[in-house]
Amino acid sequence: MATYLLASSPIHGHVGPVLQVGAALLDRGHDVTMLTGTRFRDAVERRGLSFEPLPGRADFDDRDPDTVIPDRESYTGIRRAQYEIRSLFVETIPDQFRAVSTLVSDLSPDAVLVDNAFAGAIPLTRDPGPRPVVAALGVTPLSQSDVGVAPHGLGLAPARTAWDRWRYRAMGVLAQKVLFRGVQQAARRVHAEIGRTLDFPIMEVAGRYDLFFQTGPRALDYPRPRLSPNVSYVGVIPQDPTAGESPTWWGDLDGSRPVVHVTQGTIDNLDFGRLVRPTLDALADEDVLVVVSAGGRAASEIGPLPANARASSYLRYDRLLPCADVFVTNAGFGGVQAALSHGVPLVLAGVTEEKPEVTARVAWTGAGIDLRTGTPSPDAVRAAVRRVLTEPRFRTEARRLRDDIARHRTIDEIEQGLARAVAAGAPTR
Repeated sequence: MATYLLASSPIHGHVGPVLQVGAALLDRGHDVTMLTGTRFRDAVERRGLSFEPLPGRADFDDRDPDTVIPDRESYTGIRRAQYEIRSLFVETIPDQFRAVSTLVSDLSPDAVLVDNAFAGAIPLTRDPGPRPVVAALGVTPLSQSDVGVAPHGLGLAPARTAWDRWRYRAMGVLAQKVLFRGVQQAARRVHAEIGRTLDFPIMEVAGRYDLFFQTGPRALDYPRPRLSPNVSYVGVIPQDPTAGESPTWWGDLDGSRPVVHVTQGTIDNLDFGRLVRPTLDALADEDVLVVVSAGGRAASEIGPLPANARASSYLRYDRLLPCADVFVTNAGFGGVQAALSHGVPLVLAGVTEEKPEVTARVAWTGAGIDLRTGTPSPDAVRAAVRRVLTEPRFRTEARRLRDDIARHRTIDEIEQGLARAVAAGAPTR
């Protein structure tokens, strides 16, 4: 059996998939330690893994964005994305790197597995001499430039014409040299702080790991003629069956009317007026049952519910999604994958973090509708839900993605990929 060190940025949607993999590896007899934020100690130890806390700036609480990205409301669009990437994923690199390096020295792991945004592990791949395999789990859509693919973060579908391809190449130059120049400069600075030189675009990290396990079905990503050879698509990480509630109203999901699930996820849920309330208002007079998850917040914070709505703080998706007919979401990648693994079509309202890329991919596949805003009107939500319920093509495409997901044995593929890499030895660079 092997010794594995897992590490994750302390963000719920990043920790969850990594922890699920770690728990599965532990169940299969491996020695597993997980490094992440202190707020996740109980969750890690409850699953039986050894816990190590991130230090300093790398240890933040994603439930309290005012402490880590206090000026976010001062920015919009691409400038907000720059600010959040710098604050959450670049300026945390030195503390991440020091913590990982210490644990590699103490534990001598066969491999290190991190979430794709945990860039503090990448400098390990440049260490001389023997070192562990350094792998990443892609818990957000793949960020890698390629022919006919727009720069990551813009939420644009693949090029269809020669003009699109030329435009995307120009956008790529603009993104690297202008739009994300400040992010790249910050990345160079923090690498210098740990005695390293940054010689690649910080937005293009996937190709820097020894292995990159991209979650989601291959069919949810764009055509990529130059896909990095270290990248493999592994399907969807199984949901934690112990997470979430089974409320007393669970029996109302009896199939007598369509079920529409709505959530704003676990981070962008401080203001339910962005998506949850518009959805409740939109569907209050429709012959559907609306099921709301507050993403860990108290259900009472949602406010009064229409007669055809039910709400809970956090719901078990392994029980809910098989009953759902439509999933209305702000496009967190984990929730979208969970819905598609059950063939549930989507209505998406995602504009922050990686969400424009998620919404664009789902719309491109035909498995859902992109509302192109994070704050849709009730009329827009109602029209989209009606279309998804009445036009069979959305469910047909969602089921096509479900079948792609079902072909994977995700944990087996990750375990076997790590084992092969460990047996071959970490490459020298």
